[in-house]
Amino acid sequence: MDYHVIIVGGSYAGISAGLQLARARRRVLVIDAAERRNRFAATSHGFLGRDGQPPARIAAEAREQLLAYPTVEWLVDTATEAGQDAEGFWLATRSGQRHRAQRLILATGVIDELPAIDGLAGRWGKSVFHCPYCHGYELAGGPVGVLATSELALHQALMLPDWGPTTLFLDAAFAPDAEQRASLERRGIRLEYERVRQVVGDKAEVVLADGRVIALEGLFVQPRTRMASPLAEALGCEFEQGPLGAFIKTDATRETSVRGVFACGDAATAFSSVAIAVGDGAKTGAGTHRSLVFGLAPA
Repeated sequence: MDYHVIIVGGSYAGISAGLQLARARRRVLVIDAAERRNRFAATSHGFLGRDGQPPARIAAEAREQLLAYPTVEWLVDTATEAGQDAEGFWLATRSGQRHRAQRLILATGVIDELPAIDGLAGRWGKSVFHCPYCHGYELAGGPVGVLATSELALHQALMLPDWGPTTLFLDAAFAPDAEQRASLERRGIRLEYERVRQVVGDKAEVVLADGRVIALEGLFVQPRTRMASPLAEALGCEFEQGPLGAFIKTDATRETSVRGVFACGDAATAFSSVAIAVGDGAKTGAGTHRSLVFGLAPA
């Protein structure tokens, strides 16, 4: 057997899982396609001890610390296929390599699917965001907006006045009922029914279909997500449907429905931030190690 554990995904959750296993002196291979979900953002916030630092620096330093353990290897590649046989798990990569392990950890992440509005994608992570806890404070109390993609935008809009005067752009995604309008009014939220045509400017100026332009410090949106890797589905892992997309179903130890396959990070939770990913990875690494010591729980 090549490794005790192969971790697919070398972002925050994957590295954190690997650290627990490395400290247990287990042979670990991390396969990373080098496409962190937050690579579009200049700074990361809300992670204890690293608040305001560039996310690339946090990831690079974490990787350096992990690779200081002699039982860890790192492969920059894309895992394309995986399977299970009597001896354990095998995994193939785009470059043609093939590796084996007793356990797999899927820290493969998700891909954000933004609304097809001109100017939105180019500002993603810069002045268009999904998480007010991660980016709201830096907007300095200036005007902010929520671009609705579904009725879930109501929840985000009701939170945002704590970060600045808020406009909810309905963009024909849903029509608030009387009770919802009353709750928005209590929070001082302005409703905009006109369709959004594009986003322009150095920050986030929303151009409406009627030609009006509303200048904002930041615009928040809840994009749909999809799995960044086909491996979980190929292995037969069960999924749960979250409010914005499916994620891999796991138990309390972060083991999936496929015995010996564990999952963590954005691929395995409906809630996402660097802090949550790191904690989730640590839990997953420990759970995976326990399974190596005590064996897999009965199916």
